[in-house]
Amino acid sequence: MTADPARRNERSRRAILTATLELLGETGYSDLTIESIAARAGVGKQTIYRWWRGKGAVVLEALVDSTMAAAEPVALPDTGDIRADLRDVLRATVAEFADPKLSATTRAITIETLGDEGLAEQVRDQLLRPQLDAVKARLRAGQDAGQVRDGIDLDQAVELLFGPLYHRWLLRNGPLTESYADGVTDLVVAAIAK
Repeated sequence: MTADPARRNERSRRAILTATLELLGETGYSDLTIESIAARAGVGKQTIYRWWRGKGAVVLEALVDSTMAAAEPVALPDTGDIRADLRDVLRATVAEFADPKLSATTRAITIETLGDEGLAEQVRDQLLRPQLDAVKARLRAGQDAGQVRDGIDLDQAVELLFGPLYHRWLLRNGPLTESYADGVTDLVVAAIAK
């Protein structure tokens, strides 16, 4: 669990998060250690352990912090074409999974969440939920525009969109390509279209 942010020294916190991202880029997740983060940030490792429960929590906060600093709130484009908008989102997801460093970090955090419900909750709330809520909002706009059937469980529709991509990515049971994403998009849109 993360310590009360009000009790943290912001300069040290910023140095730790910056060091974490730099080291992730240089060494990858598997070689990242609390000791290396502390050394790069110029803090004692006890400071990191006091504020975060482990490596996964530090990495998660660094990723969320950098995402929030670099981007506006998550929103999907609404071109009026639900199929095209969803296709673009799934293609972007495929591109993110194709980035070796991002993919390795995401894979490692995913593994850590399996044994740490607190971290899993943080990942869901801070990383996944904003993205999934944006897709849900786009589907709701599709309902309002008459493109998506009323009465559809939008949470399930979002899972139908992303589930196959995550399944293929996690298990590596087939190529994860734009073509595959397009096929998933077509199947889901056929299932939910008015």
